[in-house]
Amino acid sequence: MDSSQVQKALDSSEELQITVTGRTTGRQHSTPVWFVREGKTIFLMPTKGSQNQWYKNVQKSKKIKISSGNVSLELTAKPITESKKVASVAEKFRKKHGAGDVKRYYTGYDAAVELNLP
Repeated sequence: MDSSQVQKALDSSEELQITVTGRTTGRQHSTPVWFVREGKTIFLMPTKGSQNQWYKNVQKSKKIKISSGNVSLELTAKPITESKKVASVAEKFRKKHGAGDVKRYYTGYDAAVELNLP
């Protein structure tokens, strides 16, 4: 599947299934998350900020698997903690998913993750 097909598949979805490796157990953990795509960059924002378990796991391993429909990719995650960049990601989430829903589901605004598509 080429890059444009991946981007098209992602654009037809509101959320991704992510799979991360547990930092202490080494086991695989999966959970659905909202995302925002800009070009070849995907942004994720943990609902509890840096306190989310999947975020802590990503910080340690830097590896994440994303799945949506027939797309499944293993990518390197870049944790974001700089407040201006996290605020920018939060604003992107508000635009895509609605300010009310972001306010309802997200309680931590101190972390985000950047993924770059191949």
